[in-house]
Amino acid sequence: MNLHKVTKIAAVIVAILSVVFLGGLMATSNSGDLDNSWLNPLIYLAYVILSACLVVVLLFVLKNLFSNKENLKKSLIMIGAFVGLLIISYILADGTEVRSVTNEIISTESTSKWVGTGIMLTSILSIIAIGSVVWGMFTKIKK
Repeated sequence: MNLHKVTKIAAVIVAILSVVFLGGLMATSNSGDLDNSWLNPLIYLAYVILSACLVVVLLFVLKNLFSNKENLKKSLIMIGAFVGLLIISYILADGTEVRSVTNEIISTESTSKWVGTGIMLTSILSIIAIGSVVWGMFTKIKK
């Protein structure tokens, strides 16, 4: 049995279990009974399944990444560019303390700096994305 068949069977089993558990959830939520103690283990089961999926995806991504040296080189260049943009955003971000009207500290300098970094990085990446789309349109029109 190849890997495709195994993953297909596993997906069908997970889908069937999901429908069964959803039915159980819907049946008990209308009864007015607030004792849904069986819901907690299902939430943890969802965490376990999500973690397993993430591990499998990461393993296959890393396996494929390290099997092709050219893709590894391109990926490392892109990660380096992202880290560079992150550093530039951190330098440009404002890190002032935020205070309320009653002079209480709402946000520390560090928190304000990291929030500003996230906003700045999102803005820079948005400009790059829009520029790429516009550049692609112009090159298609030129052909």
